[in-house]
Amino acid sequence: MKPHAPVRTVVRASFVLLAVTLFCVPPVALAQDAALKDEVKERLGRVDQSLDDWDVPGAKRELSEVEPLVPAELEPLKYYQGRVAFEEGRYDDAVSLLEGANIEDKPGSYLRLAKDSRDITKNHKRAESEHFIFFYPRGKEEVLVPYALETLESIHRAMAEDLGWTPPNGKIRVEVVNNARELARVSTLTEKQIRTTGTIAICKFNKLMVTSPKAVAQGYDWQDTLAHEYIHLVISQSSHNTVPIWLHEGMAKFLESRWRGKGGMAMTPSTLALLGKRVKADTLIPFEKMHPSIALLPTAEDAATAFAEVYYAIDYVHQTKGSAGLRAIIHELKAGQKDRKAVEAAMGMPFALFEKSWLAHIKKQPFPQELLPREDRVVLKEDAKGKVKDEGEKKGREISFGDFDNVEEVPARRFAHLGELLRERNRVKAAAEEYAKAHKLVGDKYESISNKYALALLELRRLDEAESVLRGSLRVYPGSPSTNVHLGRILLFRKDYPKAKVAYLEALASDPFDPEIHVALTRIHGALGETALATRTRTATVQLTNLKPEQVDHVAQAFLNDEDELSEMNVGGTPAAQQPTAQPPAAQPPVAKPDAGR
Repeated sequence: MKPHAPVRTVVRASFVLLAVTLFCVPPVALAQDAALKDEVKERLGRVDQSLDDWDVPGAKRELSEVEPLVPAELEPLKYYQGRVAFEEGRYDDAVSLLEGANIEDKPGSYLRLAKDSRDITKNHKRAESEHFIFFYPRGKEEVLVPYALETLESIHRAMAEDLGWTPPNGKIRVEVVNNARELARVSTLTEKQIRTTGTIAICKFNKLMVTSPKAVAQGYDWQDTLAHEYIHLVISQSSHNTVPIWLHEGMAKFLESRWRGKGGMAMTPSTLALLGKRVKADTLIPFEKMHPSIALLPTAEDAATAFAEVYYAIDYVHQTKGSAGLRAIIHELKAGQKDRKAVEAAMGMPFALFEKSWLAHIKKQPFPQELLPREDRVVLKEDAKGKVKDEGEKKGREISFGDFDNVEEVPARRFAHLGELLRERNRVKAAAEEYAKAHKLVGDKYESISNKYALALLELRRLDEAESVLRGSLRVYPGSPSTNVHLGRILLFRKDYPKAKVAYLEALASDPFDPEIHVALTRIHGALGETALATRTRTATVQLTNLKPEQVDHVAQAFLNDEDELSEMNVGGTPAAQQPTAQPPAAQPPVAKPDAGR
């Protein structure tokens, strides 16, 4: 998400004050030269504009021209040197320079942002690829590194092709934060705004800032999110920050799937159902109300509706004019056109006709007949207490009665609850019958019912039926980590390694910290002869469990050779980073026994 920028107003006011300060310097310091004063003022103005335009190289060039002309201790000079240092991720330098410029240390100030960014990332580890530097907390985030850098490099290539832009200022910083509190501190959004709209990542200050999946109850589509934020960076830089929020978010949402294939694959059925409801009720969000940020809309539902609207606006542009249409809009905006005129020039039609055509395009979409629960909504772990398994807790048979809380149909909820009670007591056949009743009433509407029904079928070794239930659920909730994991078990048990690989990688794209995923992929990559990838997943398993590398190989080879593991999984343990120095226990083969884990 590209956030609003309240700092900018402060910057403008500060710039005026700093300019006054500049002219209050004793005349001897400026060589009593009015022409020199004008030149310095003009160049500092260009530095300020370059920073607003997301053109850090341009700002640095202008500063290099100013520096020989004025005393090194001049506060306006230090201020802009501090701004550039902050944008480049040189936080210690930024703090020192901004303090030297007498910038007030208060919430939202560049000094406070530089201090908070420094403090939050000072102990981070770093990994680099050709075009990115990935900063991440010590611990299990190590697992993210190879997948994150591959995703980023892939979207880098795709945007060079689609939008014709490659960031010019060296490698791009990507910073992972631990939670919403930290995201608020390093951005210009408040924690309340982040929670209200489910904001999980931000592109600002010449970098990408993303929240670790560990902060979210069921994980989130973190790889698509990295791509989404990078697209914001490309749009901001290539347009000189002239693209309004509705076009910004529309392009980023439409193109975010380009790292893994074609654009336009990011719309979920639940969000489409919500959009259909808002179309029917005539309560769409006007484009102008999305400014200055979708994150400032009053509710998460409003934000989701706005994202869906702008997604289909860009979908319509792309269907009509292709990537050239998107580039044309950006070009027109950079040249100074307003958003409506830019769209008119790119589309070759009046904006009123574009709006009418866009709305007709939306109404042609295959809206689900009923409103689906928004399972794609980000829920932070701290807001889901009691519904999230403890760190290192094994899955077991995944028995949990709270999973049916969102089932609105009372009879279906009762059948599902009874099914869970019977499954807990090992009366699996009777449990499957109750789940079947619930599933017959609501179909694929609830991920929880589908998965519990499938787990019961797996215990009964009715694999074909379980696969059918799971694939039905994935049509409604694509990318669901738990559903993909359960499907992956079936495919791996059948030794269908290519399809099992797809299922487990889909799960990893939302929940990268599930040890089962990495154990399964270790076996799959080994079977497919993908030695380097097997090494990657073996290392990840070591990071996430108390196993040694040789123990991981043993567990992986034995994984899902036993039918009991289809419905009960005991891969887990305390992450290696949290283990005491004592030797870890020897690996034990999975034992099939009732387990009241999640």
